[in-house]
Amino acid sequence: MDLDAILWLEDWLKSYPGTLLLISHDRDFLDAVVDHIAHVEQRKITLYRGGYSAFERARAERLAQQQQAYEKQQAQRAHMEKYIARFKAQATKARQAQSRIKALERMEELSAAHVDSPFNFVFRESDKISSPLLDLSDARLGYGDKTILEKVKLQLTPGARIGLLGPNGAGKSTLIKNLAGELEPQSGRLVRGENLTVGYFAQHQLDSLDAKATPLLHLQRLAPTEREQTLRDFLGGFDFRGARLYEPVLNFSGGEKARLALALIAWEKPNLLLLDEPTNHLDLEMRLALTMALQEFGGAVLVVSHDRHLLKSTTDDFLLVADGRVQEFDGDLDDYTRWLADYRLRNAPVSTTPVNADKTDKKAQRQQAAALRQQLAPHKREADKLERDLGLVNEKLAKVEEALADSTNYEAANKDKLRDLLAEQAKLKVRESELEDAWMQALELLESMQAELEALS
Repeated sequence: MDLDAILWLEDWLKSYPGTLLLISHDRDFLDAVVDHIAHVEQRKITLYRGGYSAFERARAERLAQQQQAYEKQQAQRAHMEKYIARFKAQATKARQAQSRIKALERMEELSAAHVDSPFNFVFRESDKISSPLLDLSDARLGYGDKTILEKVKLQLTPGARIGLLGPNGAGKSTLIKNLAGELEPQSGRLVRGENLTVGYFAQHQLDSLDAKATPLLHLQRLAPTEREQTLRDFLGGFDFRGARLYEPVLNFSGGEKARLALALIAWEKPNLLLLDEPTNHLDLEMRLALTMALQEFGGAVLVVSHDRHLLKSTTDDFLLVADGRVQEFDGDLDDYTRWLADYRLRNAPVSTTPVNADKTDKKAQRQQAAALRQQLAPHKREADKLERDLGLVNEKLAKVEEALADSTNYEAANKDKLRDLLAEQAKLKVRESELEDAWMQALELLESMQAELEALS
């Protein structure tokens, strides 16, 4: 969903009177619509009161306490082990040593607090830089003969941090594609700095990854002379470790593909990042890591995102893309929400049907509604089937992941079984993603047809 749709859904859910259970990677959205967070971790569910920000604070305090308890216990264990090693052989101290050994065996092992994210990366920065990086003046942008934006003037300098706002379809992606060089301006002038290095992320780039290549091979193609260990360490910052480094992209989820695409961009030392919805498919941990990496990045950033937390945390200025123009937006995201509501009112379709319209149209509407109901039935059956299939895949995936949680499967004697389990997990995740996409599309079609049917009633 784009930012406009998220804002609409958020407003609707605030007034929804029923019980709401949802999963979201958007922290601002969660803060606005929920009053409890159910956190699933290590096969347990912990309920926290408040929105996501309150959960984050409460969990941080809990983890800090857990870490203190863990460190205290580790100190106790070290002291006991030292005592045992020192006095175990002495007959006069043997009984005390044995009691320490039994106490050590009884001591429940506390887990170290999992405060470290699996993601830890930065965007490697270019040694050379130009100013300005890009200079677009009096440009007309579009596709073929169709013009989307006119009289566009934009200069990007080192350190610029800009978020693009605007209704869906207004031309945000068109602007970024021109700046990235995927499209050429229909007219006007675009000057690129001599030392410009662009890091461009867009959703269609996930499809351009080599499905048969591994994450390591993708990076080796960019850096054929680099030591393999250096490349492995770098990819580890994007949570590609162990066997996952050598698995083909074909079996990857959308989130894993997005992480790999971002890793390839980060490696190439860009001084300008052009990011078109970079958080799609990313979970909250990776979104946070991306936000932190962008905050540390010293080059210029221009980003389109529905993630308000990322926009607020990584940009200094906003540009508004609307009505065929690109202009500075003097305000924050709350101001944009109000602007968008006003924009929708101004652009709402106005009925031109005469008050005394021909009554015979009612018969035609009834016939049209009957035909639409007939069309609705098979689509409903298809959506139900997709939901059932998704449920079966989820059950199979849960069983596989339960088996992967069994430590005995990581013993040397079970390496073939482990390999089969990992392959099955990867296959099921791909199938799960495909079914989720198909199911959501089916539901959207049903909702659209249902709305059309209600309009005819």
